[in-house]
Formats: sequence, C-alpha cells, structure tokens
Amino acid sequence: MADIKKFLIRRLLTFVPTLIGATLIVFVIAVKIPGNPALLWAGGQKASPDVVARLVAEYHLNDTWYRQYYFFMKNILSGKAISPVTSTNIWSQISTRFLQVTLPLALFSFIFILVIGIPLGILSAIKRDTWIDNIIRAFALIGISTPIFWLAYLLIFWLQPRGWVTLSGFPLPGYKITGIPPIDALLKLDFHYLWLFVKRMWLPAFLLAYAGIGVITRLTRNSFLDAMSGEYVVFMEARGFPRRRIYMHVLRNALTPIVTVLGLMFGGLLAGAPITETIFNLPGLGRYILQSIYNFDYLTMITGVFLVAIIYMTSNLIVDILYAVIDPRVRY
Repeated sequence: MADIKKFLIRRLLTFVPTLIGATLIVFVIAVKIPGNPALLWAGGQKASPDVVARLVAEYHLNDTWYRQYYFFMKNILSGKAISPVTSTNIWSQISTRFLQVTLPLALFSFIFILVIGIPLGILSAIKRDTWIDNIIRAFALIGISTPIFWLAYLLIFWLQPRGWVTLSGFPLPGYKITGIPPIDALLKLDFHYLWLFVKRMWLPAFLLAYAGIGVITRLTRNSFLDAMSGEYVVFMEARGFPRRRIYMHVLRNALTPIVTVLGLMFGGLLAGAPITETIFNLPGLGRYILQSIYNFDYLTMITGVFLVAIIYMTSNLIVDILYAVIDPRVRY
C-alpha cells in the first residue's frame, strides 16, 4: 500500500508539467498563425475599430506570447474563461456538451467494444485456424482499415429510409439529476426516453467503436493464445479442470495488455470524436473544439485541450492501478 501511495504521488506530480506542455504547444502554434484574431472575433473586415481595440485590450493580444499564455491559463483555471466569439462561459459550454453528449456517446461506444471485441477475440483464439477464426479476423481487419466517415454515410443512406436510426435533433429529458441524460432516465425508469436515446445514438456509437472493436478483437486473440501456451494450462488439463474454468484463468492472465489499450481507447472516446459528432450533427465536445478551430477561438481550443489532457492522464492512471488488481505480481 505504501508503494501504491508513492506511485500515486509521483504520477500526480507529473500532471502539472504535462498539462502545461500540452496547452503550451497548442497555444504557441495558434499564436504564431498569421492574422489578427481580434479582427476575426469582431466579425472580419467590416468590424468596428473600437470593438477590435477592446478585444485586443481584453485578451492582452498586444502582450508577449508568454504573458498571453499566463492570462489565458489564469482564466481557464479560475473558470471565468469567456469565449470571444460566442461571449459565453467556456467551461459551462464544455461541461454541458461533455455530460449530455460526449460522455454518453463514449460509454455507449465502450460498451460496444467490450461486448463485441473481447468475446470475438476469445472465440477466435479458441477456434484458432478454423473458418470461424478467419471470419472474425477479417471482420477485425475491416474495422481497423475502413474510414469511419465513408462507412457512416453508407449506413446512413441504407438505414435512414428504413427508420432504424434517428438523425435529427438530440433528445433531452425534462428533468436533471446527474446531468447525464441516459443515467437520469435509468434513475427515473424513463424507458421511453431511453428508447429515443438509443435510436439516436446507437449508429454513431457503433461507428465510433468499430475501429476499437477490430483492435481489441485482434489483441484479445493474440493475448489469449499467448496465455494459453503457459504450463499452468497443461497442468489444469491434466488435472481434469473444466474448459470454462481454464479459459477464465487464461483470460485473467491475458487481460493486462487488453486493459492498457482499453484505458487509452476510453480516454480517446471521452476526449470527443469530432468526425463522428460532425457527421451525425451531435453537439458534443469534439464538435465544439472543431468549431473553435474554424473560428480561431484559441481560448476555447486551449480549454478543450486542457480537459482532454486531464482525461487521458486520468485514464492512464486508472489503468496503472488496475494492473495491480488484475495481476498480483505487479508492484509499484
């Protein structure tokens, strides 16, 4: 336990330089792009000079880049960052979009990865070099190789006329408990809203998960086969253990690399999916950050990067802790 505490303290201390590095890189690139951001924020060439001058003063655009960075990060950390384009609180916009859209989408996608990718990988390993194995490996390879935007439009053209998917609007319940619509609906036992939510989100969630399903399927197969080659499997077979019990032990020993990739995937899903959210017109975090790039709103962009960095680091930290839970041999 003492080792775990020291490890957690070391990892938490690395959070600060990592956050500074991630946001600083994005900020420097944005600042060095030619152009007058205040002029763009004010409406372009027809903007009032007084408005442009006010924006320059308000956002310290005439200061050195490191003073601008300090000012931006101070506003971000204080929660008072205001978008110069929309004049709204950035954290309020990000938290709403994250909780209402991106987090449910990520959870839905992650469920697809778990319930499809891992069982297919195990089945492929058990049926090694059979026609079942070949079909599953082909399915996984297609998932890794297929451009999501191309497959998305094909499925939209095929499923939309049949009424299997809803593409317009985004349903929200008329109540708020946690701020996460599907969880609130479960707490209220509002199955009507859950059906509307599933019909709206299942296709974007599946497409967002499809590449991950392919990766996890292949990784689970390889890791499971590697664990199956252990001497303990021969011993258990000689003792007459049931195949199901043997497979459970094999799966536990095969989980370490799978958990690593799953943790990184979940962090990526939570960070937002700009392409998926744009194609399906979902007002989530990824689309919001993408719009900030179009509008040259680099205060919003840096705030989004800040949140994404926290998500990734937290995901990695949780994965490292899970190592010790899954494999008792792991020590910190």
